[in-house]
Amino acid sequence: MENVQVIKQRFEIIGNDPKLNRAIEKAIQVAPTDISVLVTGESGVGKESIPKIIHSLSHRKHGKYIAVNCGAIPEGTIDSELFGHEKGSFTGATSTREGYFEVADGGTIFLDEVGELPLTTQVRLLRVLENGEFIKVGSSQVQKTNVRIVAATNVNMFDAIEKGKFREDLYYRLSTVDITLPPLRERKDDIHLLFRKFASDFAHKYKMPPIRLDEQAAQFLPKFRWNGNIRQLRNVAEQISVLETNREVTLQTLQSYLPTENNNLPSVIKDQKSDADFSTEREILYKVLFDMKNDLNDLKKLTLELMQNGTANVRENSQHLIKKIYGSADQSEDVAFDEEEIEPKFVNANQKSFENRQDDYLFAETIEEEEILRLEQKEIEMIKKALEKNKGKRKAAADELGISERTLYRKIKQFDL
Repeated sequence: MENVQVIKQRFEIIGNDPKLNRAIEKAIQVAPTDISVLVTGESGVGKESIPKIIHSLSHRKHGKYIAVNCGAIPEGTIDSELFGHEKGSFTGATSTREGYFEVADGGTIFLDEVGELPLTTQVRLLRVLENGEFIKVGSSQVQKTNVRIVAATNVNMFDAIEKGKFREDLYYRLSTVDITLPPLRERKDDIHLLFRKFASDFAHKYKMPPIRLDEQAAQFLPKFRWNGNIRQLRNVAEQISVLETNREVTLQTLQSYLPTENNNLPSVIKDQKSDADFSTEREILYKVLFDMKNDLNDLKKLTLELMQNGTANVRENSQHLIKKIYGSADQSEDVAFDEEEIEPKFVNANQKSFENRQDDYLFAETIEEEEILRLEQKEIEMIKKALEKNKGKRKAAADELGISERTLYRKIKQFDL
């Protein structure tokens, strides 16, 4: 079995971080077997190196090695790419096509960004992992394949499973062995080594002297977060190599090629509302409804005044109601009551009809008051039950009632509980 240093030289892997070494050791140990491997880590940490190591040290090394970026293939064609299709199976299928699983029979397939696979494709992939069988798109014939699968992803698979975006059974099939590569910010001692390697490579590529960091720049390099990991570090090294005429790179020059810390990526805001937000919205809604109810009661009272006393008396005696319903005093002066229209309807009506209407309004107000009392009684009962159930603990009672603790405290004080 080859050791870690030999493998790192062979695949040009730079660094001596213990976590990196452990990941390479695991790859060397599982390579001779046919175990499925899942490589995890942030984007840009170099996950593509692990499947190459596994394939080159396995008994399949003379077979084909195919790397597939699952996130780059459109959802409508990924089944055809992986499993092939029959002629005429869909629009544009002018001939029969072999998929990657058929072409790589006896070799290794590396599924990069496997977390991006559609659920329908995940079902097909699960069948390949379980019994080595697949069916071409548009065919009914089951075919066999002997392929080793190494997958990689930078997403949190448990979150994806919880959200229903990835099948749990497929995850456990893929991750028989899980190899995790550390982010660059956890490999601080390796950052300057990598930068020097990239600077040397680009100097050779572009036929120019290599760039070199001064002392301050070299000290700053590992302090930067490097959200893009090795890929970001490589891009920065290439930009400086090509654009800078002075091959001695100062701290100021280096910082000019780096994004501002904590401002280099858009912020991610979860579209979720807290319980406190819902409680506040509920309280506002209740207030609006109660205000509307009070306005309606005031309007009923004004209408009853008009029926009983006529327009002139209402203007004199019920200014507060007019002002409350129609706004300020200036606005209320603009409110016109046409006596000629009102009098025939109410004043000139026969006494019996008026009394009947008056009784209807009084009856409606009585029912409304009873409903309010009944609602209050129900509310008191619910609060009492919640407090008893939670042994007087207000926070727990408020959570059960779906209101804030402050609202519950106010209700207890209001109803003298």
